[in-house]
Amino acid sequence: MSQSWPLVPLAEVLTPVRRAEPVKPETTYSILGAHWYAAGLYTKEITTGAGIQANNLYRVEKDDFVYNRLFAWKGSFAVATQENDGCYVSNEFPCFRPHSDRLDVMFLWKYFSRSSAWDEALAGSTGGTPTSRNRLKEDKLLAFRMPLPPLDEQRRIVERIEVLTAKIEEAGGLRREALAETDALLLAAGRAAFEKRKECEPARVEELCEVRGGIQKSSARLPGANPRRYITVAHVQRRWIDTSDPRHFEVSDAELERWRLAVGDVLVIEGNGSADQIGRAALFRGEISDCVHQNHVIRIRPDPSRVMPEFLNAYLNSASGQGQMLDRSRTTSGLFNLSVGRIKSIAVPLPSLFEQRRIVAYLDGFQAKVDALKRLQAETAAELDALLPSILDRAFKGAL
Repeated sequence: MSQSWPLVPLAEVLTPVRRAEPVKPETTYSILGAHWYAAGLYTKEITTGAGIQANNLYRVEKDDFVYNRLFAWKGSFAVATQENDGCYVSNEFPCFRPHSDRLDVMFLWKYFSRSSAWDEALAGSTGGTPTSRNRLKEDKLLAFRMPLPPLDEQRRIVERIEVLTAKIEEAGGLRREALAETDALLLAAGRAAFEKRKECEPARVEELCEVRGGIQKSSARLPGANPRRYITVAHVQRRWIDTSDPRHFEVSDAELERWRLAVGDVLVIEGNGSADQIGRAALFRGEISDCVHQNHVIRIRPDPSRVMPEFLNAYLNSASGQGQMLDRSRTTSGLFNLSVGRIKSIAVPLPSLFEQRRIVAYLDGFQAKVDALKRLQAETAAELDALLPSILDRAFKGAL
């Protein structure tokens, strides 16, 4: 904090306001909530008074400083915008008017956009449990002290923060565009690899592989003496298996011999509400031992003398393979569905095993480059995420 800025109790610059209005059954109310992490107010619901249990609601006006008592420690501080003017909050959302001759309300909001302010709110909160039922009461908030430069300096700081925030958001947008372009490059590489093989004599999946559905989830499968890990739709991501969130079935030793997944099995999800995710496929590489799969995941076990599992997985995840999946899916209430029979009918271009290995090596190399780019993008994203907290910290130390 700048040595020249006095620390002023909020009680000197904020006045509590309570514009209580009795709830009328026939009146329609727009009820506001406050996002966590100082992300602003939002319309939580629009309802008539008949559906509201409280006797009173509290009207909000533009430029009110509002917070949620219950989640102040999560940064639920906000300034009412023109859009929020005339909406209502419950008794859990105290409202204040800043003394405009001393305090710029946006300066106040920026101050409460810092994680250190949320920590202070947590320290000042009281309640039945350490976190979820903690409440920051108005008298505690008004006792907080904040650095208070002159109004002109407050406005300069706010403007500077907003300029830098816009630059950060622009950089984040460019990063997201670059990430999307990276994914598009991988898709294009796969398309090019398989488009060139159109002249190859295709073979149906049923000619190349054993295709089988999985185990039906039921009360009889609750884990008991023989709990076995099973893979469900959420575990099958495109091109990789998510091994977190383990699930277990009761599967006997005899059943395990029939259903156990083997290295090289290609797993395909049976249904999804999104057309671009239908038929999402991943290669099982033995990530989990003695593992089975749920019935919503279809197992394809290739004959390695005819088709490499890696080649089949790459083809099914390519634009051509996904196009065949989508063509064969059926939609009921927006859900796309595949079946064992439909998977069996997919036609796969079948070059020689030597050529399959060459294609897989090419795509693996391309994937490695894409992964390296994504790691770099993730590092950049982390650096961008750290910029705004650093800017806010510098701002209230008088160093911006």
